Amino acid sequence: MDLFEHDPNFNCLPYDGEVNYFGEIIGATEAVHYFDRLLNTIEWKNDEVIIAGKHIITKRKAAWYGNKNYAYRYSNTTKYALPWTTELSALKTLVESQCGFTFNSCLLNLYHNGDEGMSWHSDDEEVLGENPTIASLSLGSERRFSFKHKATKKNVSMLLQQGSLLVMKASAQTHWLHSLPKTRKSTTPRINLTFRTIIESG
Repeated sequence: MDLFEHDPNFNCLPYDGEVNYFGEIIGATEAVHYFDRLLNTIEWKNDEVIIAGKHIITKRKAAWYGNKNYAYRYSNTTKYALPWTTELSALKTLVESQCGFTFNSCLLNLYHNGDEGMSWHSDDEEVLGENPTIASLSLGSERRFSFKHKATKKNVSMLLQQGSLLVMKASAQTHWLHSLPKTRKSTTPRINLTFRTIIESG
């Protein structure tokens, strides 16, 4: 199922959660500018995961930024947030103005081409709280993004354009998995920024 609905009030999921696709919120020239700046200024590192006791270093690179030195643990590894860069602060403000939510952190992923993707998962870590809102900004190569319901296995897919914003909220992380499938059609890099809120203890 392909959804190209750009009405931010339209729910891309048929049930059990909410996903809104805003389409392009950044013009082409500005998107290229931000892509180049992030590519060259972010402290990218190959992502590391531990699966079934095996330590795996991915081709995909990642980075973690935030208001404070937040610890974020996923796939049995822990990242500590770096201070916002000028570009990240500007993009955070833009995303917040578009979706009406505020965020205190951002996990970035760099996919060099379509040979790199993300397997099925949910962003349901305890530190994000119950029913987290996550805003995903895409820069660079267009890529297909997919959802799969955990119980019914229903699939929903869409094409994420350069400069586009996707917001996942309500119980989407509880009931749905999402993934970035690998593809031979994409030969250029993509940067994905996922703005989120870490729940601070106390």
